[in-house]
This record gives sequence, structure tokens and C-alpha cells, in this order.
Amino acid sequence: MGGHLNAYTSREQTAYYARVPAAKVGAAVDILADILQRSRLDAAAVERERDVILREMQEVEGVPEEVVFDHLHATAFQRTPLGRTILGPAANVRSLTRDDLASYIGTNYTAPRMVVAAAGGVDHGALVELSKKAFGALPSTGVSTAALVAADPAHFTGSEVRVRDPDMDKLHVALAFKGASWADPQSIPLMVMQAMLGSWDAASGVGDATGTRLGSLCASNGLADSFTAFNTNYADAGLFGLYAVADPAGPVDDLAWAMMRELTSLAYNPSAADVARGQAALKASLLFAADGPAGAAEEIGRQLLVYGRRVPLAEMCARVDAVTPAAVKAAAERVIFDQDLAIAALGDTQGLPDYTYFRRRTFWLRY
Repeated sequence: MGGHLNAYTSREQTAYYARVPAAKVGAAVDILADILQRSRLDAAAVERERDVILREMQEVEGVPEEVVFDHLHATAFQRTPLGRTILGPAANVRSLTRDDLASYIGTNYTAPRMVVAAAGGVDHGALVELSKKAFGALPSTGVSTAALVAADPAHFTGSEVRVRDPDMDKLHVALAFKGASWADPQSIPLMVMQAMLGSWDAASGVGDATGTRLGSLCASNGLADSFTAFNTNYADAGLFGLYAVADPAGPVDDLAWAMMRELTSLAYNPSAADVARGQAALKASLLFAADGPAGAAEEIGRQLLVYGRRVPLAEMCARVDAVTPAAVKAAAERVIFDQDLAIAALGDTQGLPDYTYFRRRTFWLRY
């Protein structure tokens, strides 16, 4: 039918999605419903996908950014579910059986924990009727997401992990503080703070003519090849910080100082101009994310799962505009000021300062 069918899994959500011509929406809903409720889970298919996942795991291990963030979650949320990788250990992949998959589907694929979302050439009323018909037999009982989180909540642990590989030509390092959950009132200020820190890449060609101080420092002094701020939200926790890629033979200690200074400065003197720039950048990213039916449908589904409703873009922009320098300072005082952090580094880490260096720079001594 000229469409596309795929799926992906994050640490808290799984999505099955189809992109089809508007005239084939009904067929797409039927196919997704059939996959989720009546899959045969053929033994040969299970074995085939087992090999596919093992190959995917090998590919992920070859992507430094993926490796760093897996280690970052493992050390930040150690001994809790958020510390586990999405693909899991290879031993589990090799040992899972058809009965395990069927049991998981029967336990977790329940109506209160699922959302049908669509965008583009689709009529809402028609989609509702199609969904009632296709998914009406889903069980409405079972363990809720809130109960799962309450039974095994995420706990943040200040710690570090370093995977030293002197043969790697680049050093990858991520610094993270305990952030906010989706529903936390300070989640929006943290989004603005992420935009204020921004990102920079030497390959972009902008040089030191970037809007962020850290970008200017990196460009002017050759501190890094690139950096990006991140703010990851989960049901009951989050991670906020910076990720950088640098030459291990370069001024790594200066890079560490610059990263910590920019993070900690948010708790002291966020200027109105920087906050306004962050607000503009965040609103632009929100608009770009909703540009196209795929991104819009994904956003609708995620918001229904985490907020229980669709948050209009106008409301989200109004909440962003309501963030003041004082709100940024308050959020930074809670998240960054004199707080433990998690560190993950990959590559030749010999020149990277130790954990106490970073922990000491979560506050300033000023006389």
C-alpha cells in the first residue's frame, strides 16, 4: 500500500507506528492491532529477530555516544530499572523464549497503558471509531505505570565510570545531575537552561560566533570538537548535563573547568539576555519537532502517556515565556548547586580530572 511500518523502544516507552496514504488509515490501524494482539510469535521468527538484536547490540557498541550514555545511566541510576540498557544483556536476548514474549505482551499491553495517536491526513472521529473496533478487546486491568514506578523507583547516585581506551582518537565525556520528571514544575526551566547552554560543533563552521559562552570558549581555545547540553525526563527522575567530544591530547582539564563553570553559573547569575535567548531557541525547537505528521503524532502519544492530555503548542510556549531569570536560578540551585553528579567517560581518560574536581566545582567560593 506504499506505506512504512516500524517500531522503536526507549527506556520507558515502546512505539509501533505506520506511515500510510490517507486512504489507508483503516488498514494501518488493523495491521497495528493485529501485531499487538494476535501475533503468532513464530519460533523461526523469534530466532531470526534474536540474531538481529544481537547484531544491533554490536552496532550500538561501536557508537561512542550510545556507549557513553548507557554507562551514564548505569552509574547514575545504579541498581534501579533506569540504569539498565534498552537492549539488555546478550545473555537475556539469547535465553528469551516465545512464552516469555507472550507473557510480557499479556501483562503489559493493556488499555490504560496504551495510546493511539495520529497526525496528518486523518479524521479524529474516524480514528476513534477505528480504534474502538480494533483495540476494544484489550484488557482494562493490570499493573499501572504509576504502580510499577512506585514499586521500583529511580534513585540517583553521584558516581562515575571511566572506560579507558588509549587507542581511541577522541575522548567522550558526559556530566549529568539529577534532573526533573515530566510532571515536575521545574521541568520547563530546565528545558530553558538546556537551550541556554546550547550546543556547538567545530564542523559547523560558525567558529566563535556562537550564541553560547561555552561554544565561544571551545572555538577560541580548541577545547573540544563538539558539545551538547541534554535534559532527559522520565516518569520519576531525569538527567541534566553536558556531553562533549575532545582530543585527549588537548587541554582536557580546561574543558572540564569550562563545562563546570557554565553549569554552575546558572545557579548564580543567569542574565535576562541569556534566558531570553534560551526561550527563543527552545520555542524554535518545539516548533521544529512538530513540523511534520511523524513528529506531531509521536509528541501527542508521549504527552498523553506522561501528562494524560495533549498540551497545546500555545500553552507550552506560554509556559516557556513565563520562565524568568529567578526561575532559572531556583532550578539550578536545586539541581546543580552543591549537588552530586554522575560522570561517564570513554577513550583516553588519563587527562580528565578526577571526580572530586568536578564535585568541588558545583559551587563557587567567593569573598
